[in-house]
Amino acid sequence: MMVEYFLRLALLLPLLGLMIWGSLKLTRYLQGRMVGVQGKARSVRLIETTLLSPGLKLAVVRFHDREILLGCSRQGLVRLSEADARADDGVAAPEQD
Repeated sequence: MMVEYFLRLALLLPLLGLMIWGSLKLTRYLQGRMVGVQGKARSVRLIETTLLSPGLKLAVVRFHDREILLGCSRQGLVRLSEADARADDGVAAPEQD
């Protein structure tokens, strides 16, 4: 009786571990596919987010060379501010005439 228990345990524990590992790999694969093709140019990019409180955060989104500050809550999104996009080093991009 006890030997049968240990045999089942020795068989099922590695099987359970493989199932957990496989589900994690599948989740990572499917999340990568949902994001889309990385080489494709996008018009919207998430630059930064800040959590203010549970259910409330600020997000900076770059859209067509503009940076938009959004307030995100459970009720929806609110545009708080908008500015020209900064260069990658944090310095404002020069204006083009």
